[in-house]
Amino acid sequence: MNRIFDTYCSIILIVCSVVLPGVGQSHLTWQEWTTLPPNPELEQDEFHTSQPGLAGAYSGMSDGVMIVAGGANFPYDVPWEGGGKVYWDQIYVLKTDGQDPANWLLSDVRLPVNMAYGAVVQRGSDLVLIGGENESGVVSQVLALRWDDGNQRIMMRELTPLPDGFKAVSGGLLGKHIVVHGVQNEQNVLVQLGEGNNAKWEVLPGCPGPPRYYPVSQVQSNGRLESLYLFSGRTQGSQGRIELLYDGFRYDPVQREWAPLGRLNTDDRENLCLMGASSIRSGASHILVFGGDDGRELMERIGLLTQIEEAQDAEVKVQLQNDLDTLFVNHSGFSRTIRAYHTITNTWTILDTFPGLLPVTTNAFSWKNQYFITSGEIHPGVRTPIIWKGSKTERAGAFGWLNYLVIGLYFLVMIMIGVKYSRRQKSTEDYFKGGGRIPWWAAGLSLFGTSLSAITFMAIPAKTYMTDWGYFFFQMTPLIAAPILIAVYIPYFRRLNITSAYEYLEKRFNLLTRVLGSLSFMVLQMGRVGIVLFLPSIAVSLVTGVSIELCIVVMGVVSIVYTMMGGIEAVIWTDVLQVVVLMGGAALCLVLLLSRVDMALGEAYQAAADAEKFRLLETSFDMTRPTIWVVLIGGFFANLITSGSDQTMVQRYLTTSDEEEARRSVWTFALLAIPATLIFFSIGTALYLYYSAHVEHLDPTLANDDAIFPWYIVTELPQGVSGLLIAGIFSAAMSSLSSSMNSVSTAFITDFYHRFSWGSARSELKMARVATLVFGVLGTGFALMMASWNIQSLWDQFQLYIGLFAGGLGGLFLLGMTTKRANGRGAVAGLILSGMVQYYLTMNTNMHVLLFAATGFVSCYVLSYFFSLLFQWEAQS
Repeated sequence: MNRIFDTYCSIILIVCSVVLPGVGQSHLTWQEWTTLPPNPELEQDEFHTSQPGLAGAYSGMSDGVMIVAGGANFPYDVPWEGGGKVYWDQIYVLKTDGQDPANWLLSDVRLPVNMAYGAVVQRGSDLVLIGGENESGVVSQVLALRWDDGNQRIMMRELTPLPDGFKAVSGGLLGKHIVVHGVQNEQNVLVQLGEGNNAKWEVLPGCPGPPRYYPVSQVQSNGRLESLYLFSGRTQGSQGRIELLYDGFRYDPVQREWAPLGRLNTDDRENLCLMGASSIRSGASHILVFGGDDGRELMERIGLLTQIEEAQDAEVKVQLQNDLDTLFVNHSGFSRTIRAYHTITNTWTILDTFPGLLPVTTNAFSWKNQYFITSGEIHPGVRTPIIWKGSKTERAGAFGWLNYLVIGLYFLVMIMIGVKYSRRQKSTEDYFKGGGRIPWWAAGLSLFGTSLSAITFMAIPAKTYMTDWGYFFFQMTPLIAAPILIAVYIPYFRRLNITSAYEYLEKRFNLLTRVLGSLSFMVLQMGRVGIVLFLPSIAVSLVTGVSIELCIVVMGVVSIVYTMMGGIEAVIWTDVLQVVVLMGGAALCLVLLLSRVDMALGEAYQAAADAEKFRLLETSFDMTRPTIWVVLIGGFFANLITSGSDQTMVQRYLTTSDEEEARRSVWTFALLAIPATLIFFSIGTALYLYYSAHVEHLDPTLANDDAIFPWYIVTELPQGVSGLLIAGIFSAAMSSLSSSMNSVSTAFITDFYHRFSWGSARSELKMARVATLVFGVLGTGFALMMASWNIQSLWDQFQLYIGLFAGGLGGLFLLGMTTKRANGRGAVAGLILSGMVQYYLTMNTNMHVLLFAATGFVSCYVLSYFFSLLFQWEAQS
């Protein structure tokens, strides 16, 4: 045993001292990557330029091929010298791996009409070109381009044309729908197109205000839902005069309404215009905006044109015209500033200065963590053929030896606890129930630590930071469930003297319900372990720069070691330590965070209240949103399910010496929900206030807002303190992970190995350790799979797991305890049909994720009771 201890201590010290290079922050570096190929239709003209570049072109990726289609330019002469604008129908194709450009191809497929300045949307492998204009006026065609690798050519199909007279300006992919903002009859209009070639355009409310041209447009999440954002642009004012726009709006696709975002204020200017700028969706909640025309020189040119029209003297007219030509010739280029808009705090920041002439009226897009800006206008009437590529790099920073030491010592303490309690493990009674030696307060803290997990430590502050306190009462529902647990569940479990919660199902119903219940529990724990490993691995990856996958493996190995050695006693006593570290670290972080908000507490409260961050009660009966009814119903049933039928919780009730001790442990767990909820919700609100004032400290490429709390920890707090709080994140993860491993081992040995006599009683302890190891490895593997998935909110995902896999099981437990008429056949039928109901609701409704626990519980209870009566009636007849 000492050899095992020494080996794993060495592994942890190596990880802490060698593998961990330090914290990093993302940064974009740009290069002139390639240029558009020559235009063959210009080669024979004596005034030609091989490729003058394109403005208003449609560009994007299709199956690894870059496409640039359509566009317009002045190929023969600049506009102030009489040059005419030419629109094109050509399609250029570039095969690339995102690293090195290959040769451009001019596709033999051409657009059905010349077109430019419309919207372009990437939908799967399709690049959808939407409307725009050409020399004849408004274009209504909507085209889907796709690269056919087998035939090595562009495939094009026509989709439903835009409504008559609709001038497409910008658009994006909002869920499964393409949304396009444009102008029709001098009014802003928003249209929406569903999936399928024959889908029709649906007209939605347009953006408030005057007709808006050349805005910045992008789809991004604001923490609550995906929305369409529009900023700046220009309009035709009274008497045909151009007026600049300095505001922004957000379209809510659920409420189908626009919300004003105020004026743009990225560099303390009273009026800031971003006309014609390109943009990219970045990370979980940022929009990057590249340059744009601030309109100053445009308005100066318009002023000169007005003077020329009004001038009576010929010489004055000539002088004014010369001044106008000079403005065109000496134009210094458009803005080179790269800005970032943060959708959660509704704030702007300046990120960087572009290294070259940054074009307007162009398209920007991302692909494989690379950013591309394709051609565009760099001076009035002047285009560039250059394709720019931005690459994400890391800014290295030291995490510090003191932090490494804190985390390393924490790992060592966890393993030492496992070693200490390994000496007491003489039988499975010791390994699974601690010999009844656990005091009530330790069992209560362990219950609390098991339910807390990284989901609370990270995802709840993140949820509050992104939204409000709407989930507050959900976290209070253990107080509602506690009396029922104490009055109904604990007496049953204690009187039966069971080891696995699912033994009860066989005693009350039949063997099949026991097997199904135990298997359902194991499936749920697989998902749970994946989440509680993946979430803190995001934080550790931010701290170290090491891949998330490696972080998952390291944390999984450490948890497996001490859980295998020490059994339930090691799990519970490490839980006690982990709760102290976690709650102490969270309270300390809240104090430090509030001290850095740069406001008095009263001012901070008012600022958060003005932003509606303290919204608690939404009393509507909308079951698709987290209203008070949804969170109370969902929270009550979720707690009843996990606390009344989940082996990780039930096992704690069985480790105390008697029933009274078990009751006290439940009240300890329930009452601790009050300070924990207040602390973690306050942290989320304080994070919102801090980053509203310091938005420049955020990383615009941060891919998941669940990582916002560890991001603050590792970038803002001093050494030692940040190490302690990262140890708190480890605490949250390892507490839940070790509980799941030991409980799954308990379920497997009790419900399968022992029940079906797969081995001798003497081998059960050895097999219990093997089962712990196997499940730990499988759970770690599942977490590695999750690292490659795109999950917007892991907290929501966990609630979905509970509803899908545990809801029916919870209903079955309560059914057996509250009625004598339920029988085994009815229980099995109800459990299976309940699963089918859950699947149907998941696929065919927009019901809020919290309600799946309630629907699973109630449907199984009702259906099992109904079929029990039915089978009983059949037997009697």
